[in-house]
Amino acid sequence: MPVKNQRHFLRSYDPPQVLPLRVSDTRPASTSRLPKRCARLLIILFLSCSALVLLYSRRTGEDWPASEENPADHSLPPLYEAYHDYERHLPQHDLSLPFPEGRDAKFFWAPNHVTASGWGNVMQELLLNALLAHETNRAFVFDNYTWARDGPEYAEYNGKLIPARIPLSVIISGPLIGSAFDPGDPTPRAVHKEYFKKVCPNPTIVDSGSVVSEYLRYDNNVPATQLFDLWVDKLNSINDPCVEIQLDSPQLFEIWLFGSARILSIWPRLSKSPVLRNFSWSPLVLEAFARNAHLFGATTKSFQFLPSYLRPSSSHPTPKELHNVEPILPATKIDPIPGLLVLHIRRGDFAGHCAHLANWSSDWNGFNKFATLPDKFHPPHDGGGGQTTEANMHFYFQRCFPSIEQIADRVRQVLADQEKTYGGTKELKRIYIMTNGEKAWLDDLKEALMGVKRWDSVTSSRELRLGWEAKPVAQAMDMLVGQRADVFIGNGFSSLTSNIVMFRVLRELPPQDTRFW
Repeated sequence: MPVKNQRHFLRSYDPPQVLPLRVSDTRPASTSRLPKRCARLLIILFLSCSALVLLYSRRTGEDWPASEENPADHSLPPLYEAYHDYERHLPQHDLSLPFPEGRDAKFFWAPNHVTASGWGNVMQELLLNALLAHETNRAFVFDNYTWARDGPEYAEYNGKLIPARIPLSVIISGPLIGSAFDPGDPTPRAVHKEYFKKVCPNPTIVDSGSVVSEYLRYDNNVPATQLFDLWVDKLNSINDPCVEIQLDSPQLFEIWLFGSARILSIWPRLSKSPVLRNFSWSPLVLEAFARNAHLFGATTKSFQFLPSYLRPSSSHPTPKELHNVEPILPATKIDPIPGLLVLHIRRGDFAGHCAHLANWSSDWNGFNKFATLPDKFHPPHDGGGGQTTEANMHFYFQRCFPSIEQIADRVRQVLADQEKTYGGTKELKRIYIMTNGEKAWLDDLKEALMGVKRWDSVTSSRELRLGWEAKPVAQAMDMLVGQRADVFIGNGFSSLTSNIVMFRVLRELPPQDTRFW
């Protein structure tokens, strides 16, 4: 099959829930940026509804903590000005610091990173770019989670305003965005792109296409390590401390790579790197988890590694506590919540995506294909090229967009497998559903799940109580819940699921406790 056609069946993305989860392309044909006049009109429309929003909030008794950014007006999504300011003033932004920072620092900046894409895909690319910087002893230059690189502060997605640029410290913490590496590690801390532009006004510009050919990018027989090592050799060959990737050249690591088993070859290096091992969700995400702990059955023991201000009974963290890039809860310390079964179920326009996957005989996302995991997927050979059989379409939908009956049957199968593995020593008691499904559909699903067994509770993403600043990044909190599941059933075609699976494998949780539809 020609290389250009491979782009169709390697594609993998997650549609929206709150923070957009769809990848339309690594280079979208149509931008989601709003013209300034349209943006103003939408903002006026939202403001005109603010009185109704405030009245509704009072009637429902919701009392969210006020933000330090704009405590009076929450009719528009947050812009996170205080987080932006915090990142601009990280302590490593100082030329007087000793080696390997200050005037001796070397930098790696990839402004061609994916934009207008879902967090699952952005996070995958972010990890590998940071791993590359670490392996070449360069400071990783980080940017915002970016829907639109420039233009208005709000973008439009599915008829709703969203922040066009979200500071990464809203979502994550750790070496990816500036915490220190382990003692003895010669790698300088990550820096903000604005600092890089200040200290590196004339960097060496590298066209990514000159390092990795199109053939290597799309060839399914070329492992991720081969592409990665080409970049290690390239960066190590450059004496200039300031290296920048050409903006209009392809991403270094693309969805075609993450959407196949090729990515697994990099796992031995990624799993040992402090980039992943010291990865942590942000204080804001950890606080959202604590506020909703009752939905997951999380006990006091579940918060043993967290400071007191990030526990369920605590008051709202102060700005100083929220603005922190140190890894408060590293991925290697996240323990399962006993008795919790977490289901990741995509609905809405994911149906169209699943049909697309069937027509191109697509495989699961790469990090969903660890050899140790019990569930496997083998794309059928009698489809592809943009069309498939009715039987194949049914086969894909059962694994990608299961019906309520199929979901209930799958939960029964997993419960039976758990009984065979653990006997009576382990019991699943409650369910949490990560989903964008509508309330009426969820009510029917809950009824069907209660028919499987009498659970202590069945709750979903729709029942989360989130503050103004946490709402746009709710998927990050859902990912944390998936990490902490006693048993997790995910969608093999989802990058969000694959990131959860990656963390569960890193934590060395029993393979039989990570399953798929």
